[in-house]
Amino acid sequence: MKKTTLSLCTIVAMSSLMFAGGNIAIPEEPQVIIPVVMDEVDESGFYAGIGLSAVSTRDTDASLDFIDEEEGQDRLVNVSFLAGYNVNTYFAAEGRYTTSVADEDMVEISGWSIFAKPQYPVTEDFSIYALLGFGGVTLDGINGYIADVDDTGFQWGLGASYLVMENFSLFADYTSLANDMDGVYHNGALQVDVDAVTAGVSYQF
Repeated sequence: MKKTTLSLCTIVAMSSLMFAGGNIAIPEEPQVIIPVVMDEVDESGFYAGIGLSAVSTRDTDASLDFIDEEEGQDRLVNVSFLAGYNVNTYFAAEGRYTTSVADEDMVEISGWSIFAKPQYPVTEDFSIYALLGFGGVTLDGINGYIADVDDTGFQWGLGASYLVMENFSLFADYTSLANDMDGVYHNGALQVDVDAVTAGVSYQF
């Protein structure tokens, strides 16, 4: 009889534990969070562009003024072509060619450039850059004006670009194409400076 009573007590105790209302916490398996690795955007590739340039060519002693006429200065409008390769987000190599499409009264100009182009993205769409390289400039007289300038040397510039839509960017920059360049200018030997401000559009392939 005692054994039967003990067995009944054991069953009642086990039943009480089973229906106690969930006070016993069931351990959960730990969740494993797998980090998402974002693919790095590949900014490398070829690009090409075209722009219009306001050009100033003048005696080294003359004042630089793209707006007003200055003695010893001739202002021109050039079309400029460029092609380059983005090595990565921060560096590119670029080549340019420019030729006159409108002149003031004395000379017309053509030139070529090869630039190293360090660049920095200020925002996702806006970036600034520098141009450092080597190039050549040729000035020829027009309208009976005598000019014979053909020289090469160091060139540099500063600019900015803005991505307006996928693969298309607007750019604007200033470039110093020649400084103290030797030549014959109006029947006399002198030194010539050439500067340009260019605005245009480029396309990333």
